[in-house]
Amino acid sequence: MNKKRFEVIYTQGTLEQFRIIRDNETGVLYMLNHTGAGSGLTVMVDQDGKPLVDEDFEK
Repeated sequence: MNKKRFEVIYTQGTLEQFRIIRDNETGVLYMLNHTGAGSGLTVMVDQDGKPLVDEDFEK
């Protein structure tokens, strides 16, 4: 398998960075926030609490 499992599909900011990461096996989106010495990662969800799946995702 040559395809990477996770892929950064969006980046915003320089000192405080936000990144959207896609799981290439499921299409689920995660948000990574990195500020200084700290960072946080969370699954992105819709208004019903279900994980967001990239609309352009193809298995």
